[in-house]
Amino acid sequence: MSVSVLAKSLIGSEIIKIGQEVNELKSKGAKIANLTIGDFDPSIFPIPSELKDEIVNAYNEHHTNYPPADGVLSLRKTVAGILKDRYELDFNTDEILVSGGSRPLIYATYLALVDPGDKVIYPAPSWNNNHYCHLSSAEGIAVETTAETNFMPTAELLRPHIKGATLLALCSPLNPTGTMFSKEQLEEICDMVIEENKSRAAGEKPLYIMYDQIYSLLTFGKEHINPVSLRPELRDYVVYIDGISKCLAATGVRVGWGFGPAEVVSKMKALLTHIGAWAPKAEQVAVAKYFADKALVDQFMDSFKEQIQESLNALYVGFQQLKSEGFAVDAIVPMGAIYLTLKIDYIGKTTASGDLLKDSTDVNSYLINEALAAFVPFSCFGTDETKSWFRASVGGCSLEDINAMIPRIKAALSKLK
Repeated sequence: MSVSVLAKSLIGSEIIKIGQEVNELKSKGAKIANLTIGDFDPSIFPIPSELKDEIVNAYNEHHTNYPPADGVLSLRKTVAGILKDRYELDFNTDEILVSGGSRPLIYATYLALVDPGDKVIYPAPSWNNNHYCHLSSAEGIAVETTAETNFMPTAELLRPHIKGATLLALCSPLNPTGTMFSKEQLEEICDMVIEENKSRAAGEKPLYIMYDQIYSLLTFGKEHINPVSLRPELRDYVVYIDGISKCLAATGVRVGWGFGPAEVVSKMKALLTHIGAWAPKAEQVAVAKYFADKALVDQFMDSFKEQIQESLNALYVGFQQLKSEGFAVDAIVPMGAIYLTLKIDYIGKTTASGDLLKDSTDVNSYLINEALAAFVPFSCFGTDETKSWFRASVGGCSLEDINAMIPRIKAALSKLK
């Protein structure tokens, strides 16, 4: 079969590969603590009942035809209100674009701004930017971050790469780490982008920021910050990505929104019109009504965040206990999202059967089989396989599953030599 060069060179999702390994063991009856996918088990984390009722009502009211290409007006008005109230951002409805979740918006941002060969800078680890660079034929520049900055990129790390770049892809809270920018970190990056754009010649493409804040309402004792609120002069150079997938445990409801400069958003709208990646109209109508009720949303968020934080804290405390007992593990304090950053430093160790754990993938496979615990190595997010850091996602596990998993990990690690 002859297919396109792009199709031939596509790389499948590394996380899905791990999921297949987990599912194969599950099919044999194994009960695995699956902390791989950035999703929610609806039996543990259901969507708000009021949102579900509004979705059913919208279908009963026959909202089953095509939605407007940029999203139903009532939803864009609701989003504009959310931005002003929660983020102190002032955007008009023609600067807001709704789609079927955030992924089409990220892809549209790349296609609207990036020409083949253009330079795109993103931190490693980060979610899927390497794939979007590949799909848009961009030159992706992965800037490796470290635990010393909670795996968040800094102006110092980014500055050597920004000359001539078109897009800087940022995310906070960050997938896969669950860590966040400090105010000072993001201010320095914003000032660097402003300085760079002032230095560019007339007619030269500016440096844009894509700011993914899909986890912005899921923070734990930390303040979410964003570029335009810190530096209003960046307003024409920032495209935001947001939506309900994570903050309402509604990954399958597929309602996301992007916002930014009207000219860029209009081009993104045109791209998505041809792709047809709209959120279903009934879901849009429902979200417009539900999210307009701030008290109702906050009531849900309070209990939802408490449940997520309880699971993250249990995992963090469990790994800190293992560390105190002399195991080569560590964890970064949870700040936001549904992720915990774990260090499991057992590359180079040998199993009881004599197999060498050559890289982070081997360590992960060992834990899947021996401890019935599945994580995602940072190598799936752009780092190399020699790094001993992993993402743990708590959305698919109960608190009981997490607590029961820690002793199994201890037993499995104890067998390594």
